Amino acid sequence: MALEVTQFLLNAQSIDQATRTHAEESLKQIQEQNLPAFLLSLSAELANDNRPLESRKLAGLILKNALDAKELHRKNDLAQRWLSLDLATKTQIKTALLQTLSSPVSNARSTASQVIAKVAGIELPHKQWPELINSLLSNIHQVETHVKQGTLETLGYVCEEVDPQVVDQDQVNRILTAVVQGMNASTETSSEVRLAATRALYNALGFAQTNFTNDMERDYIMRVVCEATLSSDVKIRQAAFECLVAISSTYYEKLAPYMQDIFNITLKAVREDEEPVALQAIEFWSSICDEEIDILDDYRSEYTGDSEVPCFYFIKQALPALVPMLLETLLKQEEDQDQDEGAWNVAMAGGTCLGLVARTVGDDIVPLVMPFIEENISKPDWRRREAATYAFGSILEGPSPGKLAPIVNVALNFMLAALSRDPNNHVKDTTAWTLGRIFEFLHGAAVETSVITQENCQQILTVLLQSMKDVPNVAEKACGALYFLAQGYEDEGSVSPLTPFFQDIFQMLLFVTHREDATEKNLRTSAYEALNEVVRCSNDETAPIVMQLIPVIMLELHQTVEAQKLTSDERDKQNDLQGLLCGCLQVIIQKMGSIEGSKYAFMQYADQIMDLLLKVFASRNATVHEEAMLAIGALAYTAGPNFAKYMPQFYQYLEMGLQNFEEYQICAITVGVVGDLCRALEDKILPYCDGIMTQLLKNLSSNQLHRSVKPPIFSCFGDIALAIGENFEKYLVYAMPMLQSAAELSAHVVSQDDDMLEYTNQLRNGILEAYSGILQGFKSSPKTQALVPYAAHVLQFIDTMYGGREMDDAVMKSALGVLGDLADTLGSHVGPLISQSSSSKDLIEECMVYDDPLIRESAEWAKLAINRAVSG
Repeated sequence: MALEVTQFLLNAQSIDQATRTHAEESLKQIQEQNLPAFLLSLSAELANDNRPLESRKLAGLILKNALDAKELHRKNDLAQRWLSLDLATKTQIKTALLQTLSSPVSNARSTASQVIAKVAGIELPHKQWPELINSLLSNIHQVETHVKQGTLETLGYVCEEVDPQVVDQDQVNRILTAVVQGMNASTETSSEVRLAATRALYNALGFAQTNFTNDMERDYIMRVVCEATLSSDVKIRQAAFECLVAISSTYYEKLAPYMQDIFNITLKAVREDEEPVALQAIEFWSSICDEEIDILDDYRSEYTGDSEVPCFYFIKQALPALVPMLLETLLKQEEDQDQDEGAWNVAMAGGTCLGLVARTVGDDIVPLVMPFIEENISKPDWRRREAATYAFGSILEGPSPGKLAPIVNVALNFMLAALSRDPNNHVKDTTAWTLGRIFEFLHGAAVETSVITQENCQQILTVLLQSMKDVPNVAEKACGALYFLAQGYEDEGSVSPLTPFFQDIFQMLLFVTHREDATEKNLRTSAYEALNEVVRCSNDETAPIVMQLIPVIMLELHQTVEAQKLTSDERDKQNDLQGLLCGCLQVIIQKMGSIEGSKYAFMQYADQIMDLLLKVFASRNATVHEEAMLAIGALAYTAGPNFAKYMPQFYQYLEMGLQNFEEYQICAITVGVVGDLCRALEDKILPYCDGIMTQLLKNLSSNQLHRSVKPPIFSCFGDIALAIGENFEKYLVYAMPMLQSAAELSAHVVSQDDDMLEYTNQLRNGILEAYSGILQGFKSSPKTQALVPYAAHVLQFIDTMYGGREMDDAVMKSALGVLGDLADTLGSHVGPLISQSSSSKDLIEECMVYDDPLIRESAEWAKLAINRAVSG
């Protein structure tokens, strides 16, 4: 039976907190006491046109949240809860929802549409509610405009929520027919219906695979979409271009017949239409670039006919007309765009697209853009100077260094002068960004002839450091440029031209971090990132200067820990600063630990650093925990076995990190730190292993922990076994079944998409690293016999993966390692087993002639170890 909830729903939105809290608690209580009646009441409230709009909207929202959640485990729990409700209740709720689609109140219809889609997402895969699509399609023939509009909106949401495999082709055809007819201006007069239909098509495109292979059906869909881009209603035009963007990525290979028409309508939109429409028209070309970049990256050469998806070189063909169109957009800047964090306008979209075009066609873009730059770079109008600079910065990735270097060598002095002296902040901002791009793509070990020399380095640094005193957005870009300048010298060792300037660089960057406006425009973060990069490229000569940084950073970190009585805004800023300081310490620890001459001097600070980091943990802030945990991993690596003295105090925080399911990134980082501790402490980690293993096994059993943490946990088993050797024996009975069931699962996964395939390979790699660590840990131990029962399963896992043919290079290398470790550790006990595995032999033979020298080396070692085991 339905309950009276109207007043509770209204009170839950009251401005009086006591009223609001009481209503929220009452609603929660009703839900807990009688869920079916509660959901029924909400659906009845939503369907009742006599109820206030506010209560109807909240009823729909609560109903939607009772069916769906962002976290996967919660989403699954809610789906199961809905499926377990009695049929009569579910039918009543669904009837009320469908009835709401006839409501004259658009908000109620829209809310009902979303809830229907959530129910469909749960029920249709279980072959429930089979009449839904037919019921919705029958509404399309209603005379009332609002019913058609609500129904088309619902079809769109259903298509967004449901996997295309769940709906049969006959129903897909009817959905697409209804949607495309709803878009057609010649048969549908209502702009609300046409807009709902256009938005529905956007969500239904994933269902149209079969239809897009049929020339007539595809032509019809494309014609209606292209006509919709010319509608008199701006929202319809925008939605139609959004459809074109989606089509460009989903059906790239079908676009050739339509490209000339699409170019004409995008050109018209970019030049003449309102900004939301123009942005989508530019996005179409950015999307085509993304597709072609991916195809060309995959095949790394001219299309040969072997590739699954041919590259049609749409961008190359459109280049002479496309580039001028994009260059025009660069002149449509907004006065305050550099001040607005989330700014996105036609000029920014055009520059981004120009950058993608440069990556797609390479050298061919340079002669088309250079005349625009040369014509405008010195103009009195700041818009023209900024547009020319933006164009130059946008084409620096893609063309070859050989093509760009002569131009950049001429332009560099001009750019430095502009950054120092241009009267306009927009121009200086874009100039600093462009300099950063020059240093990123035309400087460093990978570039044959760097545009940075001993001679011009001092001038560059003088200008960048001076610009760090400029307004925050310019100073932030100058920090970014210094970051890329330093990054280019990371592998230079003792010959870095930055060496004489280290003291000046550090002083200026520390000055920037203390600016009163350092929290604006991400300035403080950029300054610390630049500082970290300069530390990374330090050497024996500059190590003493880096060492002087340690007490400075420690003092600042100490001050953040000691700060009292802060407002919540001050606390947030303090936490951000704490995270940056911990990140900086991590980089210094890693660098000083890697320079042999500095390691001893650095270790004098280890106790103080550890003490500070423990105080940071006591502050319990998630972001800071992440940075502090990484710093501790670096300290453990540097301190080696001496880190054992910190473990009694640190262990509680390690355990808390492993238990942190909510902020799963922290859990993943903590798992990585366990690996660092194992490598540093070796068997001194033993007293803590029971607690660590118990928690790791709990984590693997939990369906609440994010899946991305599970592969590193398996790897961590290997780290622990390597550290404690045969002492790992007592954990085998728990760890090995867990590894076996995960191995079976991952070996048989048929990957539906690239993300799933990538995750599956990460999981496989984690499992293989665990097996390797365990096998190596037991090597030469009298307890190796304990591993023999598991050998057949390990081999079967590798056989199944090899048969599936979806291993990436990392998995292949790890599989070879495990084969070698099996033979090396268990010797003659597994010789016959390995001999019977034809997949193992084939895998090794295949990898002996592999392109990657590391894989060839692993294959040779595995073959040698197996030969010894078989002959032994």
